[in-house]
Amino acid sequence: MELSERKKKILCMAIEEYIKDCCPITSGNIKDVTSLDCSTATLRSELNALEAMGFLKQLHTSGGRIPTAQGYRYYVEDLLSKAEASDKELDEVKDLISSKTRSLNEIVSGIAKIVSEVTNYPTVVMVDGIDNLVLNEFKIIPLLEDKIMVLIGTIAGYITQTLDVKASPLDCDNASRYLTNHFKGETIGFMIENIDDYENGMHGEISAFSSVVDSLIEGLKKLNERKQFNVRHEGTAKLLEQKDQIEDAKNVINVLSDEEELSLVMEMKGDKDIEVTVADDDNLKKVSVVKAPIVVEGRQLASIGVIGPQRMDYAGIASALKVVIDSLSNLKGE
Repeated sequence: MELSERKKKILCMAIEEYIKDCCPITSGNIKDVTSLDCSTATLRSELNALEAMGFLKQLHTSGGRIPTAQGYRYYVEDLLSKAEASDKELDEVKDLISSKTRSLNEIVSGIAKIVSEVTNYPTVVMVDGIDNLVLNEFKIIPLLEDKIMVLIGTIAGYITQTLDVKASPLDCDNASRYLTNHFKGETIGFMIENIDDYENGMHGEISAFSSVVDSLIEGLKKLNERKQFNVRHEGTAKLLEQKDQIEDAKNVINVLSDEEELSLVMEMKGDKDIEVTVADDDNLKKVSVVKAPIVVEGRQLASIGVIGPQRMDYAGIASALKVVIDSLSNLKGE
């Protein structure tokens, strides 16, 4: 639905003021916080029109208005068309991402923690398979008790695996060198799909350490088949402190504790940089989520989402996520 510039400005200001202090909006409020050159009566008429169009609603006949789910959705769509990353925000994320020595789990957990602390809302990173990760190197180290540790270097950090395989230091070194030489610059998905061809073509070279390679591939297949969640609750306590949003906070906590529902909430539906789902007034959609794909070198590796009630700071969250996805998109392989 197309709105005039004045109606758009009034709606956005009404929503931002409501998000800030949870007070219903009146024409007097709008008059105080905008530079619109019009009377209170005109503002009242515009608020009436926005209510008739379904963007605002009155809880009481003589009271102010609050946004509807439709109003939030319009606000969010207008907001996202202008979303920009701020150079001053989330420097910790940029430092974390630029590190080449951290594990993938550390980076994922660190990003989620920082975003949760900055936005004051729970944050989730969902790694939906690892097949798109581009390989840089392999380091395989023999351990005690017939185990080996595998460090898989990727552009987005190290993946570590401990495997129940007995192997000599020489076999580990040879396997490390073989895998690095043949699969550096390829994705994990490519290696999983094509390892049989390499084994068949170079049986003599790989026979001595084939158990190491076979176990590694099986481990990667299992890791790739399951969705991995990193949930940070730094903002959850703050939600519970707001007495007017206790039920909404409970909905958020329930979603965060249910992996199946969380997976549905976190799924990216299109190809936008940032997607927003707004909680419905009728509670069919129990939570709002602002989410973005984590893309490195043109390949989506995961998605990050900030989850909260219908009344939450969409602008601040979108800005924080924009920093993350822009920083990740600038990563370059070696």
